[in-house]
Amino acid sequence: MTSQLRTTLDKLPTGSGVYLMKDARGRVLYVGKAQNLRNRVRSYWNRGGSGPPLRIESSIDRVTDVEYTLTDTVSEALLLEATLIKRFQPRFNVRLKDDKSYPFIKVTLGHDFPRIERTRKLVNDGSRYFGPYASASSVDEAMNLIRRLFPFRTCTIDIREGERALARPCLLYHIKRCQGPCIEAIDKPTYRHDIDQVMLFLEGRKETVARRLRQDMTAASERMEFERAAALRDKVRAIERTMEDQKMAAFARTELDVLGYARSGNEAAVQLFAIRDGKTVGQDVFVLENLGDGPNEEALAAFVKQYYAAAGSVPRRVLLPMTLGEGPDLETFLTARRGHTVHLDVPRRGNGRALMELASRNAGETLAREQARWLADQGKTLGALEQLADALGLPSAPMRIECYDISNIQGTNSVGSMVVFEEGRPRSGEYRRFRIKTVQGANDFASHQEVLIRRFKRALAGEEGSAEELRWRLPDLVVVDGGKGQVAAARDALDGLGLTDMALVGIAKEREELFLPGRSEPIVLPPTSQALYLVQRLRDEAHRFAIAYHRKLRAKAQTRSLFDDLPGVGPTRKRALLRVFGSARQMRDATVEEIASVPGISRSLAERIRVALDA
Repeated sequence: MTSQLRTTLDKLPTGSGVYLMKDARGRVLYVGKAQNLRNRVRSYWNRGGSGPPLRIESSIDRVTDVEYTLTDTVSEALLLEATLIKRFQPRFNVRLKDDKSYPFIKVTLGHDFPRIERTRKLVNDGSRYFGPYASASSVDEAMNLIRRLFPFRTCTIDIREGERALARPCLLYHIKRCQGPCIEAIDKPTYRHDIDQVMLFLEGRKETVARRLRQDMTAASERMEFERAAALRDKVRAIERTMEDQKMAAFARTELDVLGYARSGNEAAVQLFAIRDGKTVGQDVFVLENLGDGPNEEALAAFVKQYYAAAGSVPRRVLLPMTLGEGPDLETFLTARRGHTVHLDVPRRGNGRALMELASRNAGETLAREQARWLADQGKTLGALEQLADALGLPSAPMRIECYDISNIQGTNSVGSMVVFEEGRPRSGEYRRFRIKTVQGANDFASHQEVLIRRFKRALAGEEGSAEELRWRLPDLVVVDGGKGQVAAARDALDGLGLTDMALVGIAKEREELFLPGRSEPIVLPPTSQALYLVQRLRDEAHRFAIAYHRKLRAKAQTRSLFDDLPGVGPTRKRALLRVFGSARQMRDATVEEIASVPGISRSLAERIRVALDA
């Protein structure tokens, strides 16, 4: 035990909070919560103490420092613990697999005319979030259904009630996929009424939505608005079709989540059935990883904390397949999240038990499929890496590979891309893109050099153990898209940075040949080689990523308008000018007084804008 650690342990407070155990490089090994920080944290080093074994105990000697944060309640500690696990991905914590990528549906309630969109970030901006969903396809299915029922706007125009409307709507209005708030085809109260229906639908209150639509249909019919009544009738029928196969009479008037659980080795799966008013309104499977030798109760408790810390809604009851040691604390946490009492129950018999067993069977089937696919992919991938190492003469299989590509059209909007594969799998979170700054025209060689120098300077700048170094750690192999010229240029750039031992190879497009620095003859892999497939996938992914960025820049350049070049006009003032004048032609005809009448535009700025328009 280091002197710093001993001092920290001696000064630990007795209140509730969250603690982070770190190693000598500053990496977070474990995140935990405690009602009494002093007793809980010190117990890890109390070898003679009683109690269940803890996950970190096998590597407790690696811990050199402990940081902690005090909280007012255990509920706050649980929420903070889930947040920190998601942020640091500690090695010794059970965690949701790829939980950073789980999508949500976001309703932007802070706007006069809210949008409904898919997002992967939770921002405290007054919006309402629904989820998390297990996959993007689940979100798309829900979005497509509600878009057919309640057409909502998807544009990013800042539409405010009472301000000047646009002259013409977009195509979505004409095909009845938007209600046209931009042209005042619908007022704010009516639009917000539809958004309220959408939120009820996403909460699983489909019967409530259908009942309200029937009432609106009857009212429209009595007013002899038969076309609107027919449209409402079609919406009711569409909702009823989604509910036909979901009735569960045993759980009528119940708000309930059922969690089924299955485990195999270091991974587990949790099947979630969301039941609202006697109907299954959602079902997703989530995979947990990094279980180690920990008990199932700990794994399931970790899921409850991490899932409901981000969930858009918490039900009144959650059925579990086993009793959790943290049950009382978790109930307190869920109650605080919901605002009303929440119960964790373990059904022993009856319909609840039957549904629990069904959920657990589903979880087991999903886990078996995931692991079978993973084992098959792992076998192919490791074989491909070993084949590639043999072909290139590398001392070992390259577990981290980075591939670079350059994209431009006649030298314009030139960009570079960097994609990362670890153990043969893409690490999209570590992809990087570069806008070429120092090279004029179409010069692949110099562009590759600029990208490599900018990338590896970042790696060399990080101190040992810093977040910067971990984010830009060195690869085992660098792949560039190109032949001898590109490889030679890349070698010069790496050598200039002192990275003379870094493995480098280029792949030519035409004959799929591999080129090594200083070697005149290319390496030709067999057409059916798994190593060739891997290198081609790397090259294609780098090319796709570069092309996407290049097209984005080109589209941005092509859509620049008169408003983008006006002095003193940023995004906010640009939107204000667009709302008033609508087009560049009307803007050119405007007087200084008319320009100065726009909110946010002063007289002096209006004069500068007028001068720029006349130039």
